[in-house]
Amino acid sequence: MTEKYFRENEWWVSPYNFIPEVRNTFELPEKVSIHDATLRDGEQTPGVVFSVADKIAIAEKLDEVGVERIEAGMPAVSEQDFDAIKKISKLGLKAKIYTFARAINADIDKAIECGCHGVIIEVPIGYPKLKYQFKWTWEDVLKKSVGVINYAKSRGLHAVYFPYDTTRAREEDLRNLLSRIVLDSNPDSVGVVDTMGCILPEAMKYMVRLVKSLTKLPVEVHTHNDFGMAVATELAGVEAGANCVHSCANGLGERTGNAALEELMVALHVLYGYNTQYNLAKLPELGALVSRISRFDTAVNKPILGDRNFTRESGIGVDLVVKEPLAMFGTHPALTGRRGEVVLGKKSGKASITYNLEQLGITGVDDETIGEMLRKVKDRGIEKRGLLTQDEFREIVDSVLGVGKSVAQA
Repeated sequence: MTEKYFRENEWWVSPYNFIPEVRNTFELPEKVSIHDATLRDGEQTPGVVFSVADKIAIAEKLDEVGVERIEAGMPAVSEQDFDAIKKISKLGLKAKIYTFARAINADIDKAIECGCHGVIIEVPIGYPKLKYQFKWTWEDVLKKSVGVINYAKSRGLHAVYFPYDTTRAREEDLRNLLSRIVLDSNPDSVGVVDTMGCILPEAMKYMVRLVKSLTKLPVEVHTHNDFGMAVATELAGVEAGANCVHSCANGLGERTGNAALEELMVALHVLYGYNTQYNLAKLPELGALVSRISRFDTAVNKPILGDRNFTRESGIGVDLVVKEPLAMFGTHPALTGRRGEVVLGKKSGKASITYNLEQLGITGVDDETIGEMLRKVKDRGIEKRGLLTQDEFREIVDSVLGVGKSVAQA
């Protein structure tokens, strides 16, 4: 693990991330893995349907990026899902392949038929779920869980016990369930699941520590983004010792989505200093693929993937966008396969005009002429309430320079 807030041509983030007064409050595990659920939880986004070919393409790209675990789906959902998972398992990917399973042996059998490495065994524990949906007690959950966990383990599967809606469980129910689970069965890890995206990061830390103390097992964190804190909450879980975080590419998922894969990857690598092997420059390719297949557009200002993340309209410091980007951004655009861009609009300055003229191969324009171009650019930006295209800028340049204007062509 590196503890450098600055790395030449890669990033320059806050040095306070690494001071002892901050780091000593963390209980960071030696390594953190990412379990990506795009092919299951991501497809649960209303209106999203992945074909078998879609799932294979996404799985291959996830593997290129370096995800350690891929949740390829739930084979019990349909024959198509079963077929997709089986084919993905046969691709020979570096990532381990998991399925999502109910607490029934038949789902474990399907995971084995698909050739998977592990299973996420889901059971409810959130009190609203138990009270209104299932009419169960924690004892009912225990009875339904133990046999399936043991069966999965006996068949050679890595078993993740996934008591969902964990963050709305009554603490006495959770304590009773987990204390008995580890006596009667042997899951490989336990998930703290924020199904409704409603826990604070500090409360997640409390829950991770609680689950670790009750089970002495590795803890995984799975969150949703209902309050816009899915990534922050999972990272808080890591700070408390969780060694696996769950994600979906592009932040897909039910309702407001899951923790975004690309944000988790960059945060673990840059903000926490983990020496990950992720291919961050491939993230835009993954994002574009998932956006195209899901037909969910990526917001232009979305962290990591937004088209305008490294775009500068304001005239101040535009030369640094290209020459010294770490003066203007926390990460170098190239770290995630991007490049800086200077655009033109209402907020542009003379430096923006000069830069864009150079992109057209035009140099030697005097200051007065540049000022005239700037006025016209600002007027056009105000008129259209947006940015100018290159064609619109070229039109302004031609109108200002006129025929016969003496300009050096680069």
